[in-house]
Amino acid sequence: MNTVNIVNQPLHSIPRKGKSNEGKSNEGKGNDSQGYVFSSHGAAKYLIYALVAARRIRTHDPFRPIALYCTQNHLDLLRDWKLETLFQHLELLPQEFCSIIGFKHHTEKFMPFEENLFLDTDMLLLRNPDTLWHQFKPFGYTFTGQESADVFFGGPKHFGIVIDAVIHKRKKTIRNFSLSHLYRAQTGIIYASDPSLTSEVNQLAREFYSRQDETHFISRQNEKGRTFDSCEWSLAMAMSRLKLHVIPWFNGYESPQLDFISGLTNHDSQFETVACKYYCNPFIHSLRGIKTHALRSFYFNLFSIFPRSGDHMWVTPYFLHFGWKHEKHHFDRFVSEQWEQIRREHQLEQNPLAVNPFLPPGSTLASGSTLPSGSTLPSGSTAPTHPLHTKAERS
Repeated sequence: MNTVNIVNQPLHSIPRKGKSNEGKSNEGKGNDSQGYVFSSHGAAKYLIYALVAARRIRTHDPFRPIALYCTQNHLDLLRDWKLETLFQHLELLPQEFCSIIGFKHHTEKFMPFEENLFLDTDMLLLRNPDTLWHQFKPFGYTFTGQESADVFFGGPKHFGIVIDAVIHKRKKTIRNFSLSHLYRAQTGIIYASDPSLTSEVNQLAREFYSRQDETHFISRQNEKGRTFDSCEWSLAMAMSRLKLHVIPWFNGYESPQLDFISGLTNHDSQFETVACKYYCNPFIHSLRGIKTHALRSFYFNLFSIFPRSGDHMWVTPYFLHFGWKHEKHHFDRFVSEQWEQIRREHQLEQNPLAVNPFLPPGSTLASGSTLPSGSTLPSGSTAPTHPLHTKAERS
C-alpha cells in the first residue's frame, strides 16, 4: 500500500488489518474482513462530513470497522477533538491522491479490509446493510450504476447536449474505443475485494481519462461551483471494456442508494425515517433532477397520461445520497446540527478549532434546536477569518 501508515503515532484504538477489535461484522462477530472506507481533504467541513457519515453507520452497523484516509491537517483536528477513535483504521492520504480522480482511480492502494466499501461522505446509511454486503460479495470490483448511460452522462448540462445528440458524439466515443455499450456509473458506492482486478480497472480508467479529448465527455470543472473533475465516465468505460457487472443503482425496494430530492423525499428532521418517491418508469424517474419544482411537476403531470407513467414506490434505500449540488444545503443543515451535538457531547464548545463552519462566525445553535427547513447555510466565503476554511473558500 502506497500510503503513510501512522501506526507509530499516538492514536487510540486503531487496529490494523486482521486484528480484532470493536470493528466486527454483524454476521459472525469477531470478523473485521468487511469495512467502510472514507477519504477527506481540503476544508475541515469535509472531515465533519466523514464524522457524521461514520456516526450514522454506527446506528445501523455497530460492528463493521470504518477506515479514514485523510490529510495531515484533518488528522491533527481529529486528535485535537479526540474523535479519532470513531475510525478503526486511520491513515494519512498523500497529496497526490487528494482529489476525486486521485482517490477513486487508485482505490487499490486504499484497501485495508478484505472487502472494502468506498463511500462518499455526503451519504447517510438508513437501514441494516447486511443484505447489501451480500449483493456485492460475488464481485472482485464493482460499483452502483445503470446498464446504459443517457446523453447527459459526462456531457453538457445545458442546450449544448442537443448538438451532441444531433452529431452523435456519444456513439462516436463508443465506436472509437471499441465498446458495445456505456455504463452509467454512480461511484458514491464502490466495492473492492480483489486488489489485482481493482488495479486493472483503475489503470484502464486512468488511460481513458488521459484521452478525454478523444471522447464526448467534458470536464466538470467547467461547471460553476465544481472544484474537481469526475471519475465516473472513465470508470464506466473501463467497466464496459472489461465486461464487468455493475450493481443496479435503481433496484426498487433494494436500491443501494437514492438521491435526496426536495419534494420527492419524505423524512423527519434527523433523517431517521426516510422514504424516496421512486418512479418505476426510468424516463419518468430521470425527470427528478429538474431543479424547479413547478416545472418538474408539470412534466410529471404531462407524461402521466401515458400508461404506467405514474407507477411509483416509496423506497427506503440503504444510503441516501445528497449528490445534487442544488440540494446540498439540506445536507449541510443536517451536518451542522449533528456537529453541534458532537461539540456538546465532547465538550468542544470553547475549542477555537471546533467551531461550526456551517454557521456565521460567532453564532451557534442552542441545545436541541434546529435550523429552519428552508434555510440556506452560508458558505465559507462568509467567514474570511474562519480557521476551518481553506484559502480557496475564503477568496
